[in-house]
Amino acid sequence: MTGGMPMGARLTGGQPVGSRSQGPQPPAGGPGREPLISIRELKVHFDLGGGGVWDKLVGGSAVRRVVKAVDGVSIDIYPGETLGLVGESGCGKSTLGRALLRLTEPTGGQVLFRGRDLSQLSKGEMRGQRRHLQMIFQDPYASLNPRMTVAQIIGEPLDTFGLGGRGREREGRVQELMKTVGLSPRFLKRYPHEFSGGQRQRIGIARALAADPDFVVADEPISALDVSIQAQIMNLMERLQRERDLTYLFISHDLRAIRHVSDRVAVMYLGKLVELSDAKVIYRDPLMPYTKALISAVPVPDPAVEATRQRIVLQGDVPSPINPPSGCRFHTRCPWAIETCKEVVPPLAEIKPNHFAACIRISPEEPDIEKVAPGDAPGLRGTGRVIAQ
Repeated sequence: MTGGMPMGARLTGGQPVGSRSQGPQPPAGGPGREPLISIRELKVHFDLGGGGVWDKLVGGSAVRRVVKAVDGVSIDIYPGETLGLVGESGCGKSTLGRALLRLTEPTGGQVLFRGRDLSQLSKGEMRGQRRHLQMIFQDPYASLNPRMTVAQIIGEPLDTFGLGGRGREREGRVQELMKTVGLSPRFLKRYPHEFSGGQRQRIGIARALAADPDFVVADEPISALDVSIQAQIMNLMERLQRERDLTYLFISHDLRAIRHVSDRVAVMYLGKLVELSDAKVIYRDPLMPYTKALISAVPVPDPAVEATRQRIVLQGDVPSPINPPSGCRFHTRCPWAIETCKEVVPPLAEIKPNHFAACIRISPEEPDIEKVAPGDAPGLRGTGRVIAQ
């Protein structure tokens, strides 16, 4: 990534003054490399009601309540890569993944697939795009129809998109998909309840692959599985990516899994991205206090190291997305927060080459928050390319 964009010296109401006339910019993916998926200021809000005359009469909420599950996310996902999305439960990871495929309708923003805005497509047009955009769900049992056999489940996308032919040709395609994910074709007539959790997830993966997609959202695909099975599923997904040139959004709260499978990692907190970088870099040199705390919670498989290392324990609970904190949403739990953090919405800005963080207490000139002078906010006067406000 080259080039920089000046950030404003002063901010009012969380917005830069007199700066970045071009607006937030996406991260570069290398010379001549175009993103497969481009997300621009994506928002997913859920209206809980309230604030009406009836609510006031019956003692309900006097104000309208809105859950801001995803609130202004911008990021690019490039062909052939795995972007890991990590964060605490309830931060909006799964909602973001579902919104990309319009399984949950976005409230605002854009989702561009090969330059085409999916959010503006009709239901019929979107149906045609779903062949290229598939999902692996978190619960391998709940996502499979218990009344359908494996052959029917895996063959359904073939019928939907007219890909599998008929009779023996279709059955041969289903058998080929089963072999691809490590299942015996002898299981064609079995039902989901006759399989283990790992086998069910393989069925779910085969179903996602049936339409020969370009992009797959893997929403916590290993969280319901035993540790030994988790490794098998991750290795399977990596092999399929190499063989079929797949692009993944891998969503998980398991930082070890994210580190194993991801090329880049995006960290999410309360509906917003707070850090983005290469997977190896973000684990070796995290910039955001929140990311530092997450990584410090990952056990180290070395008793000597584990006994001596210091874990960062955050104080308090994650605030409600119905009423998120003003300014930086992490300031209520951040040990380095200052008064300005309550007033300024930090942009996701480039602090180091291809390493972005949303924190006004660091800057390209002063990237180590522990060495920044008390009360100082170098991010307000620094320079760095901004990809999201």
